[in-house]
Amino acid sequence: DLLRRDRIFNARIRTIGIDKDALDAQVKEKKIREAAEKAEHERFAHDMKKNDKFMCLLEERQKNEIRDINRALTEFHKNFQKPETRREFDLNDPQALKKDRPARVSDDDPRCTVSGMQKFMGEDLNYDQRMKFQKEQLREWFLQQQKDLKNALADQKLTDDLYDKFRIELDRKIMEEQRKEEESRRAVCTATKNFNRIQVAELDHKNELEKAQKMKDDMDEITCLLRGDFLSENPDQAISPWGKHNVLVNRWKGMTQEQLMAIREFQKEQALEKQRVREQERRRDAEWDRQRLQAARAQLLWERQQQRQNQVQRRDLDAVNAGLSEEQKAKNIYLKEEEYSNIPTEEFYAQFNTTTR
Repeated sequence: DLLRRDRIFNARIRTIGIDKDALDAQVKEKKIREAAEKAEHERFAHDMKKNDKFMCLLEERQKNEIRDINRALTEFHKNFQKPETRREFDLNDPQALKKDRPARVSDDDPRCTVSGMQKFMGEDLNYDQRMKFQKEQLREWFLQQQKDLKNALADQKLTDDLYDKFRIELDRKIMEEQRKEEESRRAVCTATKNFNRIQVAELDHKNELEKAQKMKDDMDEITCLLRGDFLSENPDQAISPWGKHNVLVNRWKGMTQEQLMAIREFQKEQALEKQRVREQERRRDAEWDRQRLQAARAQLLWERQQQRQNQVQRRDLDAVNAGLSEEQKAKNIYLKEEEYSNIPTEEFYAQFNTTTR
């Protein structure tokens, strides 16, 4: 409270409302900054337009210079570099075929060298006679080939006939061998079937004997079990050789009626004891709940009393703060009056005017 009172009544650090001058200065700075940015953008736009115009003029000048250079080159080629003055004009001369002589005059023309490639195989001057001779030669070759083909076909037919006869004879022998093999296999199968029939009869007889013996053994075992102590549940068979209180687990058939009654009586006593314990726990829990409610009620009453005391202290503190505030105001008025009474009249009016402003 003392620190809060110092902050409230300290005129140097107390601020009421907003600082309008600072806000106006911020608004003015923002407008100046926006105007500067706008002027900068306009200057950039003007420079870009100027640069674009300058680039268009440079491109137009470059196109004109290229067009003049091409025109000058064309005029120079036309006047000073005619096709007739070139070294390779003989390769592109349109009258070259009329001026030139035949590639060769005869087959033994000395101009027809290997590197000249003017004479190839089959391009001699006696081409017609040579082709006629070659056709006659081909016809003779074809006739000889037809004759050879006929002889080969006849030989092939004779070979096929001999091979067919050999295959027929071979098939006949194979069929005969297969027939003999089937007869022998049939005889073996018959002997095997008879042997298996005898084995099955012997096995059935053996199974019947084993079944009869097994039934006799089972009946003996059932009779022995029915007459034994295990299925008859004789309680004496569970008595251990070391005393009546010891039991053989693998032969024990259950407790007697006396033992069961003793167990039931003990269980009833346990149930009564458990019920008594639960009743004691219920009473103890009820007592704890009652004490907890009393403690909560006392805590609530104490908190209410503390709130009332705090409210009374708050009202007293507010009254003290109000009295101190009135004393501070009266003291300030007294100090101002005393200060004004000690200064001259002109200075008093000047100070009063300044304070009023």
